[in-house]
Amino acid sequence: MTYDDFGRATRELAQRICDSGFSPDIVLSIARGGFFLGAGLGYALGVKNAFMMSVEFYTGVDERLEMPVVLPPVPSKVDLSGAVVLIADDVADSGHTLKMVTDFCGETVREVRSVVLYHKPQSVIVPDYSWMTTDTWIDFPWSCDGPVTRDGALAH
Repeated sequence: MTYDDFGRATRELAQRICDSGFSPDIVLSIARGGFFLGAGLGYALGVKNAFMMSVEFYTGVDERLEMPVVLPPVPSKVDLSGAVVLIADDVADSGHTLKMVTDFCGETVREVRSVVLYHKPQSVIVPDYSWMTTDTWIDFPWSCDGPVTRDGALAH
C-alpha cells in the first residue's frame, strides 16, 4: 500500500460509512496501525472525539502472540458509555484484535461498528466496512521501513 492508496482508501471508506447512515460520536483507533485510518476518518467524517486503544498481537511478519494483549492506558468505559463508536484498524487478519476491542465496547456503547483497510477471509470477525479483501501480507507505508536509528541507518 502506498500513501496515495491510503488517502484514496480513507476517503472511499468515509463515503461508504456516510452513505450507510452511520454517524459515530467517537472514533476508537486500535494502535498502532489503526491510528492512521482513525485520524483520517475522523477528519473525513467530521468526528473530533477520538480515542485510542493499544493492543499488542503481532510481534513480526506473520508472527503473533497467543492472544492479543491490551496495553495501558485503557479507555474508560465511562467515556464510551452510550456513545456511537467506530472502531478503526489497519487490517482484520486473524480478527482477534478487532473482536477483542468490539467485545470491550460491548454493552457499554449504544452502537459499535468497525472499519479496516484490509479484511482477510480467515478473520474471526467480519468488519462492517473494509476497503479491500486480500489473503496476502500487506506492507503499509508507515511500517515497512522499520524505525530509524541515531546514525540514520534503518533498524530492522
